[in-house]
Amino acid sequence: MFETDGAGLYYEIRGSGPALLLISGAGGDAGYYSAIADELADAFTVISYDRRGNSRSTGRNGRPMDLSRQAADARDLLDGLAGGRGLVFGNSGGAIIGLTLAASYPEAVSGLVAHEPPAVGVLPDGDPARGFFPELAARYAEGGGPAAGLRFAQTVRGEGTYRWPDDLWRRFLGNQEHLFASEWPGFAAFRPDEAALRAAPFPIVLGAGAEDRGTYYARPSIEIARRIGAPWAEFPGIHMEFLRNPAAFAGALRTLATQMHTGRDRVPGLWEGSAQPG
Repeated sequence: MFETDGAGLYYEIRGSGPALLLISGAGGDAGYYSAIADELADAFTVISYDRRGNSRSTGRNGRPMDLSRQAADARDLLDGLAGGRGLVFGNSGGAIIGLTLAASYPEAVSGLVAHEPPAVGVLPDGDPARGFFPELAARYAEGGGPAAGLRFAQTVRGEGTYRWPDDLWRRFLGNQEHLFASEWPGFAAFRPDEAALRAAPFPIVLGAGAEDRGTYYARPSIEIARRIGAPWAEFPGIHMEFLRNPAAFAGALRTLATQMHTGRDRVPGLWEGSAQPG
Protein backbone atom coordinates (compact mmCIF):
# COMPACT_ATOMS: atom_id res chain seq x y z
CA MET A 1 0.00 0.00 0.00
CA PHE A 2 1.36 3.42 -0.98
CA GLU A 3 0.52 6.07 1.61
CA THR A 4 -0.24 9.52 0.26
CA ASP A 5 -2.27 12.51 1.42
CA GLY A 6 -5.32 11.03 3.16
CA ALA A 7 -5.34 7.69 1.39
CA GLY A 8 -3.57 4.38 1.00
CA LEU A 9 -3.25 3.45 -2.66
CA TYR A 10 -3.13 -0.22 -3.59
CA TYR A 11 -0.54 -0.73 -6.33
CA GLU A 12 1.17 -3.45 -8.33
CA ILE A 13 4.62 -3.40 -9.95
CA ARG A 14 5.79 -5.78 -12.67
CA GLY A 15 8.97 -6.07 -14.69
CA SER A 16 12.04 -3.88 -15.15
CA GLY A 17 13.11 -1.06 -17.41
CA PRO A 18 11.63 2.42 -17.89
CA ALA A 19 8.69 3.19 -15.61
CA LEU A 20 5.24 3.05 -17.19
CA LEU A 21 2.31 4.18 -15.01
CA LEU A 22 -1.14 2.91 -16.06
CA ILE A 23 -4.11 5.03 -14.95
CA SER A 24 -7.56 3.46 -15.11
CA GLY A 25 -10.88 5.13 -15.84
CA ALA A 26 -14.32 4.51 -14.34
CA GLY A 27 -13.99 2.02 -11.52
CA GLY A 28 -10.38 3.02 -10.91
CA ASP A 29 -9.07 -0.55 -10.61
CA ALA A 30 -5.58 -1.88 -11.35
CA GLY A 31 -7.22 -5.11 -12.52
CA TYR A 32 -8.21 -3.53 -15.83
CA TYR A 33 -4.55 -3.65 -16.76
CA SER A 34 -3.37 -6.95 -15.28
CA ALA A 35 -3.09 -8.72 -18.63
CA ILE A 36 -1.35 -5.92 -20.53
CA ALA A 37 0.96 -5.31 -17.55
CA ASP A 38 2.07 -8.93 -17.84
CA GLU A 39 2.63 -8.45 -21.57
CA LEU A 40 4.73 -5.30 -21.10
CA ALA A 41 6.76 -6.35 -18.06
CA ASP A 42 9.60 -7.70 -20.19
CA ALA A 43 10.46 -4.17 -21.30
CA PHE A 44 9.00 -1.77 -18.71
CA THR A 45 8.57 -1.39 -14.98
CA VAL A 46 4.79 -1.37 -15.14
CA ILE A 47 2.96 0.35 -12.28
CA SER A 48 -0.81 0.01 -11.92
CA TYR A 49 -2.98 1.07 -9.01
CA ASP A 50 -6.49 1.36 -7.63
CA ARG A 51 -7.31 5.04 -7.70
CA ARG A 52 -8.19 6.81 -4.46
CA GLY A 53 -11.46 5.52 -2.96
CA ASN A 54 -11.74 2.61 -5.41
CA SER A 55 -11.47 -1.15 -4.84
CA ARG A 56 -8.53 -1.94 -2.53
CA SER A 57 -7.46 1.68 -1.95
CA THR A 58 -8.74 3.91 0.83
CA GLY A 59 -9.73 7.59 0.82
CA ARG A 60 -13.44 7.38 0.04
CA ASN A 61 -15.32 10.18 1.82
CA GLY A 62 -18.47 10.81 -0.23
CA ARG A 63 -17.44 14.32 -1.25
CA PRO A 64 -16.71 15.52 -4.79
CA MET A 65 -13.07 14.95 -5.74
CA ASP A 66 -11.14 17.41 -7.88
CA LEU A 67 -9.04 16.16 -10.75
CA SER A 68 -6.13 17.98 -9.13
CA ARG A 69 -6.28 15.39 -6.32
CA GLN A 70 -6.25 12.53 -8.82
CA ALA A 71 -3.29 14.06 -10.65
CA ALA A 72 -1.40 14.61 -7.39
CA ASP A 73 -1.89 10.95 -6.47
CA ALA A 74 -0.39 9.89 -9.81
CA ARG A 75 2.50 12.31 -9.31
CA ASP A 76 3.12 10.92 -5.82
CA LEU A 77 3.24 7.36 -7.16
CA LEU A 78 5.78 8.35 -9.80
CA ASP A 79 7.81 10.14 -7.16
CA GLY A 80 7.75 7.24 -4.72
CA LEU A 81 7.95 4.27 -7.08
CA ALA A 82 9.65 5.53 -10.25
CA GLY A 83 12.30 7.98 -9.09
CA GLY A 84 10.10 10.98 -9.82
CA ARG A 85 9.39 10.53 -13.53
CA GLY A 86 7.88 8.05 -15.92
CA LEU A 87 5.84 7.29 -19.00
CA VAL A 88 2.07 7.45 -18.45
CA PHE A 89 -0.85 5.70 -20.14
CA GLY A 90 -4.45 6.50 -19.29
CA ASN A 91 -7.71 5.16 -20.68
CA SER A 92 -11.05 7.02 -20.53
CA GLY A 93 -11.23 8.88 -17.21
CA GLY A 94 -7.64 7.78 -16.70
CA ALA A 95 -6.71 9.67 -19.87
CA ILE A 96 -8.37 12.77 -18.42
CA ILE A 97 -6.29 12.32 -15.26
CA GLY A 98 -3.18 11.78 -17.41
CA LEU A 99 -3.79 15.03 -19.28
CA THR A 100 -4.30 16.84 -15.97
CA LEU A 101 -1.08 15.30 -14.62
CA ALA A 102 0.86 16.31 -17.73
CA ALA A 103 -0.35 19.91 -17.50
CA SER A 104 0.09 20.24 -13.73
CA TYR A 105 3.30 18.28 -13.11
CA PRO A 106 5.30 18.19 -16.34
CA GLU A 107 8.46 17.36 -14.42
CA ALA A 108 6.92 13.98 -13.49
CA VAL A 109 6.07 12.84 -17.03
CA SER A 110 8.44 11.62 -19.73
CA GLY A 111 5.66 10.79 -22.18
CA LEU A 112 1.87 10.48 -22.19
CA VAL A 113 -0.51 8.27 -24.16
CA ALA A 114 -4.12 9.42 -23.62
CA HIS A 115 -6.56 6.81 -24.96
CA GLU A 116 -10.16 7.91 -25.53
CA PRO A 117 -10.58 10.67 -22.92
CA PRO A 118 -14.34 11.39 -22.79
CA ALA A 119 -13.67 15.13 -22.70
CA VAL A 120 -16.95 16.05 -24.36
CA GLY A 121 -16.54 19.69 -23.35
CA VAL A 122 -14.12 20.18 -26.27
CA LEU A 123 -16.82 19.25 -28.79
CA PRO A 124 -18.84 22.00 -30.49
CA ASP A 125 -21.78 23.64 -28.73
CA GLY A 126 -24.93 21.74 -29.56
CA ASP A 127 -23.15 18.43 -30.12
CA PRO A 128 -25.41 15.74 -28.60
CA ALA A 129 -22.39 14.10 -26.94
CA ARG A 130 -22.10 17.10 -24.61
CA GLY A 131 -25.18 15.81 -22.78
CA PHE A 132 -23.42 12.62 -21.67
CA PHE A 133 -22.31 13.71 -18.20
CA PRO A 134 -25.55 15.52 -17.29
CA GLU A 135 -27.60 12.52 -18.44
CA LEU A 136 -25.65 10.12 -16.24
CA ALA A 137 -25.78 12.54 -13.31
CA ALA A 138 -29.58 12.61 -13.67
CA ARG A 139 -29.71 8.81 -13.79
CA TYR A 140 -27.66 8.69 -10.61
CA ALA A 141 -29.92 11.21 -8.86
CA GLU A 142 -32.99 9.18 -9.81
CA GLY A 143 -31.79 5.61 -9.33
CA GLY A 144 -28.38 5.62 -7.67
CA GLY A 145 -25.17 4.00 -8.78
CA PRO A 146 -26.66 0.82 -10.32
CA ALA A 147 -29.02 2.77 -12.60
CA ALA A 148 -26.29 5.15 -13.74
CA GLY A 149 -23.81 2.30 -14.14
CA LEU A 150 -26.20 0.34 -16.34
CA ARG A 151 -26.77 3.32 -18.61
CA PHE A 152 -23.02 3.98 -18.71
CA ALA A 153 -22.36 0.45 -19.93
CA GLN A 154 -25.01 0.86 -22.63
CA THR A 155 -23.14 3.85 -24.05
CA VAL A 156 -19.83 1.99 -24.43
CA ARG A 157 -19.50 0.14 -27.72
CA GLY A 158 -18.65 -3.53 -27.34
CA GLU A 159 -19.54 -3.90 -23.67
CA GLY A 160 -21.45 -7.13 -23.07
CA THR A 161 -19.68 -8.94 -25.90
CA TYR A 162 -16.84 -10.30 -23.74
CA ARG A 163 -16.39 -11.34 -20.13
CA TRP A 164 -14.66 -9.30 -17.46
CA PRO A 165 -12.56 -11.13 -14.85
CA ASP A 166 -14.93 -12.05 -12.01
CA ASP A 167 -12.92 -10.31 -9.28
CA LEU A 168 -12.65 -7.10 -11.30
CA TRP A 169 -16.40 -7.11 -11.95
CA ARG A 170 -17.19 -7.53 -8.25
CA ARG A 171 -14.92 -4.65 -7.30
CA PHE A 172 -16.35 -2.44 -10.06
CA LEU A 173 -19.87 -2.93 -8.72
CA GLY A 174 -18.64 -1.77 -5.32
CA ASN A 175 -17.14 1.38 -6.86
CA GLN A 176 -20.21 2.72 -8.66
CA GLU A 177 -21.41 4.94 -5.82
CA HIS A 178 -17.96 6.50 -5.47
CA LEU A 179 -17.73 7.04 -9.23
CA PHE A 180 -20.98 8.96 -9.56
CA ALA A 181 -21.01 10.72 -6.19
CA SER A 182 -17.37 11.78 -5.96
CA GLU A 183 -15.57 11.46 -9.28
CA TRP A 184 -18.26 12.34 -11.83
CA PRO A 185 -18.30 16.13 -11.24
CA GLY A 186 -14.56 16.38 -11.83
CA PHE A 187 -14.66 14.36 -15.04
CA ALA A 188 -17.69 16.34 -16.26
CA ALA A 189 -15.97 19.69 -15.68
CA PHE A 190 -12.69 18.75 -17.36
CA ARG A 191 -11.27 21.06 -19.98
CA PRO A 192 -7.69 20.44 -21.08
CA ASP A 193 -5.11 23.10 -20.27
CA GLU A 194 -4.20 23.58 -23.90
CA ALA A 195 -1.37 26.05 -23.32
CA ALA A 196 0.36 23.80 -20.79
CA LEU A 197 -0.06 20.72 -22.98
CA ARG A 198 1.26 22.53 -26.06
CA ALA A 199 4.31 23.57 -24.03
CA ALA A 200 4.96 20.12 -22.55
CA PRO A 201 8.65 19.15 -22.80
CA PHE A 202 7.78 15.50 -23.56
CA PRO A 203 5.78 13.67 -26.22
CA ILE A 204 2.01 13.40 -25.97
CA VAL A 205 -0.05 11.08 -28.16
CA LEU A 206 -3.84 10.97 -28.24
CA GLY A 207 -5.57 7.85 -29.50
CA ALA A 208 -8.76 5.87 -29.95
CA GLY A 209 -9.82 2.40 -30.98
CA ALA A 210 -10.49 1.43 -34.60
CA GLU A 211 -13.97 0.18 -33.69
CA ASP A 212 -14.91 3.33 -31.75
CA ARG A 213 -15.12 5.79 -34.61
CA GLY A 214 -17.79 8.42 -34.01
CA THR A 215 -18.34 7.69 -30.33
CA TYR A 216 -18.54 10.42 -27.69
CA TYR A 217 -15.36 9.12 -26.06
CA ALA A 218 -13.30 8.77 -29.26
CA ARG A 219 -14.02 12.09 -30.98
CA PRO A 220 -12.60 14.29 -28.20
CA SER A 221 -9.20 12.65 -28.61
CA ILE A 222 -9.03 13.95 -32.19
CA GLU A 223 -10.06 17.45 -31.17
CA ILE A 224 -7.58 17.63 -28.28
CA ALA A 225 -4.75 16.41 -30.53
CA ARG A 226 -5.65 19.11 -33.05
CA ARG A 227 -5.76 21.85 -30.41
CA ILE A 228 -2.43 21.04 -28.76
CA GLY A 229 -0.56 20.02 -31.92
CA ALA A 230 -0.04 16.42 -30.79
CA PRO A 231 -0.08 13.29 -32.95
CA TRP A 232 -3.09 10.98 -32.93
CA ALA A 233 -2.87 7.19 -33.18
CA GLU A 234 -5.38 4.46 -33.93
CA PHE A 235 -5.42 1.59 -31.44
CA PRO A 236 -6.93 -1.81 -32.07
CA GLY A 237 -10.48 -2.57 -31.05
CA ILE A 238 -12.87 -0.98 -28.59
CA HIS A 239 -12.79 1.24 -25.52
CA MET A 240 -11.41 -1.48 -23.24
CA GLU A 241 -9.65 -3.66 -25.77
CA PHE A 242 -7.02 -4.26 -23.10
CA LEU A 243 -9.60 -6.56 -21.46
CA ARG A 244 -10.95 -8.17 -24.64
CA ASN A 245 -7.66 -8.67 -26.49
CA PRO A 246 -4.76 -7.71 -24.24
CA ALA A 247 -1.99 -8.99 -26.52
CA ALA A 248 -3.06 -6.79 -29.42
CA PHE A 249 -3.57 -3.74 -27.23
CA ALA A 250 -0.26 -4.22 -25.42
CA GLY A 251 1.50 -4.48 -28.78
CA ALA A 252 0.18 -1.08 -29.83
CA LEU A 253 1.05 0.52 -26.49
CA ARG A 254 4.51 -1.09 -26.52
CA THR A 255 5.31 0.59 -29.84
CA LEU A 256 4.30 4.06 -28.66
CA ALA A 257 5.89 3.79 -25.22
CA THR A 258 9.16 2.47 -26.65
CA GLN A 259 9.31 5.26 -29.22
CA MET A 260 8.64 7.86 -26.53
CA HIS A 261 11.39 6.54 -24.31
CA THR A 262 14.02 6.08 -27.00
CA GLY A 263 13.23 9.34 -28.79
CA ARG A 264 16.22 10.97 -27.13
CA ASP A 265 18.58 8.08 -27.86
CA ARG A 266 17.91 6.55 -24.47
CA VAL A 267 17.89 2.81 -25.17
CA PRO A 268 17.86 0.81 -21.91
CA GLY A 269 20.53 -1.81 -21.43
CA LEU A 270 17.96 -4.59 -21.27
CA TRP A 271 17.21 -3.91 -24.98
CA GLU A 272 20.90 -4.04 -25.91
CA GLY A 273 21.63 -7.59 -24.77
CA SER A 274 22.85 -9.94 -27.47
CA ALA A 275 20.42 -12.57 -28.70
CA GLN A 276 21.11 -16.12 -27.62
CA PRO A 277 21.15 -18.85 -30.28
CA GLY A 278 18.04 -21.00 -30.21
